[in-house]
Amino acid sequence: MKRSIYINTNGRLSRKDNTIYLESETYGKKPIPVNNIQEIFLFGEVDLNTKAINFLAQNNITLHVFNYYGYYMGSFYPREHLPSGFLLVKQVEKYKEEHKRLKIAKEIINGASHNILKNVKYYANRKEGLDEYVERIENERKNIKDAKTISELMGVEGRIRNIYYSAFETIIEGKFEFKNRTMNPPDNPINALISFGNSMMYSIVLTEIYNTQLNPTISYLHEPGERRFSLSLDISEIFKPIIVDRVIFSLINQKMIREEHFDQELEMCYLNEQGRVLFQREFEEKLGTIIKHPKLNRSVSYRRLIRLECYKLIKHLLDEEEYESLKMWW
Repeated sequence: MKRSIYINTNGRLSRKDNTIYLESETYGKKPIPVNNIQEIFLFGEVDLNTKAINFLAQNNITLHVFNYYGYYMGSFYPREHLPSGFLLVKQVEKYKEEHKRLKIAKEIINGASHNILKNVKYYANRKEGLDEYVERIENERKNIKDAKTISELMGVEGRIRNIYYSAFETIIEGKFEFKNRTMNPPDNPINALISFGNSMMYSIVLTEIYNTQLNPTISYLHEPGERRFSLSLDISEIFKPIIVDRVIFSLINQKMIREEHFDQELEMCYLNEQGRVLFQREFEEKLGTIIKHPKLNRSVSYRRLIRLECYKLIKHLLDEEEYESLKMWW
């Protein structure tokens, strides 16, 4: 199974023959086995030459770049190697017809909110004080089917997330204070973890989309815009509760991540290098978690579920099968 490479140090990526090397003061000259990876995450100040970039493109490896604070800046997205003009036309058609777009968007929120509810129910069986949030989310989910526009649907989604975030302090037993979600910039450790994790999820989903015939710029829930791969935002909504939030809860409740893993400047809070490495390790382990798929009747990883989600969407776009978003059954 292919994996991700996380580079947290400063250095240089170069190519020699059929190998990519990372040269840094910390690790010396270290080879990177490109035949076994899907993407590279850059968190340090890393120089690249054109030979290295060309080699990554030849091997269909996506490069995700983050700045000093761990914020996602962009991706080197190799030339599409599985283009399909026919699917692109179908993808655009489903976007342009409002009722068809809304149908897909509703199913995305249906899956995302189901997985949010599943998380709260899981912890409600272990901790007191969460039953109220379960009931409120269940009631709000009833409004998904009645939304007449994307804007109304996003309003429902926003209210569900606000209820969900209100439950965080109970889930993590008050180990960190968390009153409300702030993003630009995050102002406390929980917001820093959510922002970092969501960026990681967005990047992973983008890589999985790249390995299908979907166009990542045409989306249904989020409005397509310039300079962003908005379909990745759509699909990420389904998987953030399953992967990102579970990693956050695990890191905090098992006391793996602490105050010293964050740096704070004025009203800004972000993970330092030690904190990022901790998160990356747990995140990669979660992606590799294996479960038995009831329809396929075989074991698949969480990461494979993301690719399967893309395939389900493709079948819907081609009018082969109604799209049904992933809803946690485990």
